[in-house]
Amino acid sequence: MDNPIDPKKVAENPGLMTYAHHAGSALIKPIDKGRTKGLAVEAMRQQTDIQLAQIRRQIELLAEQAMAIQRRVEISERIYGAEMNFKPVIGHTYHLYDKADGKAVLSMIGPREWGKRGIPYAAHAATVRLMADHTWEVLDDL
Repeated sequence: MDNPIDPKKVAENPGLMTYAHHAGSALIKPIDKGRTKGLAVEAMRQQTDIQLAQIRRQIELLAEQAMAIQRRVEISERIYGAEMNFKPVIGHTYHLYDKADGKAVLSMIGPREWGKRGIPYAAHAATVRLMADHTWEVLDDL
């Protein structure tokens, strides 16, 4: 029996061909290696950019926290150098005033509590609260 198909039109190893060898074959596309690598690099860069942005936000938060602690240290040193005619209690709110001579005074009386005479000092510098570590939290500074 003779094969009715022309041998010139038949592949010897059709499974090893890099293209479809008849109309019913599965679609075979060659891989664009440059595009695949380009997409992988782009995905990698996007992911690392996201991670770097997260780290940047964490650094900014830590810097803000460090600045707040530094501010507490500065105000604490200023308060401990001020005139204080009472023993401050942890958790209570006090008011720091600047005197005309450049010195400071810590008071229990707020700027709106002085009555008709008004504040007897040059300026209200800050409203503060004594923390358990004996630093002062600045509630309001002017």
